[in-house]
Amino acid sequence: MAGELRLVELTKRFGGGRRRGGGQVTAVDGIDLTVPPGSFFALLGPSGCGKTTTLRMVAGLTEPTSGRVLLGGGDVTGLRPYRRPVNTVFQSYALFPHLDVFENVAFGLRRRGVPEVAERVARMLSLVQLDGYGARRPAELSGGQQQRVALARALINEPRVLLLDEPLGALDLALRRRMQLELKRIQSEVGITFVHVTHDQEEAMSLADTVAVMNGGRIEQLGRPAELYEFPASAFVASFLGRSNLLPGEVVGRAGGDVLVEAYGERWSVPVARSRAEHGPVLLGVRPEKLRLAGAGEPVPGGHQSVAAVVGDAAYLGVSTQYQLRTRWGTELSVFAAADGVTTPVPVGASVVAHWHPRHAFLLPRTAAGETPA
Repeated sequence: MAGELRLVELTKRFGGGRRRGGGQVTAVDGIDLTVPPGSFFALLGPSGCGKTTTLRMVAGLTEPTSGRVLLGGGDVTGLRPYRRPVNTVFQSYALFPHLDVFENVAFGLRRRGVPEVAERVARMLSLVQLDGYGARRPAELSGGQQQRVALARALINEPRVLLLDEPLGALDLALRRRMQLELKRIQSEVGITFVHVTHDQEEAMSLADTVAVMNGGRIEQLGRPAELYEFPASAFVASFLGRSNLLPGEVVGRAGGDVLVEAYGERWSVPVARSRAEHGPVLLGVRPEKLRLAGAGEPVPGGHQSVAAVVGDAAYLGVSTQYQLRTRWGTELSVFAAADGVTTPVPVGASVVAHWHPRHAFLLPRTAAGETPA
């Protein structure tokens, strides 16, 4: 059932014409993208980045300004939504309140005159773990149960691609975590291509095989969650997908397999394999959880690089303590120290040394936009 989804130079502009002030806004800017069949794919980005507009163009709900949408090798760009082998699950669920669960799920089958409705609905309700709920109305269900009905109603039509537009956004945190596990299980069982739109970084990383990070209508980086997190391609990705300490500096040369960087009168190195720039202005990045703290005067492990600082703030969050450090040149650094029951908490005002191994750092080109990442 799954099919490869390809977007070819897909573009959407709004405005122009008689609109007051004139001009156009480019919501999606020439995206080229291939979603492998049977994969769980996530479009991740902040509000206004173009991810929902992209999804709506795939669904046929928004007409592209230019470009093509290909599914299973066939061009579906000009097809009406109901003629495309895709279904969409929205954040609002969009269930019919006057129909019970059974009839909500059976709706698409009845419209197409498909036989054996009862048997197919029963299988689908079992898949989403709602056996015995067929006679209930949507108002009698919890938010998570309504979301399961919406999934069942979409999946029963056997789409080649299931589009999910912020489907868990209306759920509370605990229920959202449970539904993430359910979505992953369901996708694995049915084998249909899922394209999931979200602004929640943790959700995208925990669900998707592949993540496309969008910004300003374009894809900034595409890859497996671990690849994006461990070796971001830009300051935007480094700062949007989790948190990063980004120190502006200049490349001053090479030493063997390392790129040498100078910043604030100090010199550090980053392995070439971890560097996306080898000359000019750069940003040296280290994730907060990759930093370790030592007291002033304590030895730093061999091969580690370090920065002297003062603890400006500390917040205990259960799984970790998050420290904000002030360096002597005024830059702040974030450090996440695991609450392992062994590490001694560091008081605010203490002088410390933050240190890291070069293999945990990364180097990015520094541009005008990259100097103040979002």
